Amino acid sequence: MLEIRDFKDLKIWQKGMEIAERCYFLTKLFPKDELYGMVQQIRRSAASIPANIAEGYGRRTTPEYIRFLNIAQGSLNELETHLILSERVNLCKQADIELIVSLLREESRMIIALIKKLEQ
Repeated sequence: MLEIRDFKDLKIWQKGMEIAERCYFLTKLFPKDELYGMVQQIRRSAASIPANIAEGYGRRTTPEYIRFLNIAQGSLNELETHLILSERVNLCKQADIELIVSLLREESRMIIALIKKLEQ
């Protein structure tokens, strides 16, 4: 089993980074007039997921860690909403967001499972 030395060893953080990276690449395809609109919203909420996982891990107390995992879950839900809206207003196609949404669902399950484990 892999030893966890810092937040970068966490699978949950790694998946969050993959989601954020995919969102950055997706939004490069959006129209330039969305740079300060939906592009910024998607990038901020995507980056917030692994950032909050890392910050919570660094706090070193279980209640703080759980609080930041809940914030990451909120950012995940926000990101999914922005992606769905982007598809609905024709900024991208459903096929463009399917993989990201699938990764978001996996990440959500992982966050919820970790929260439950930490609460025990």
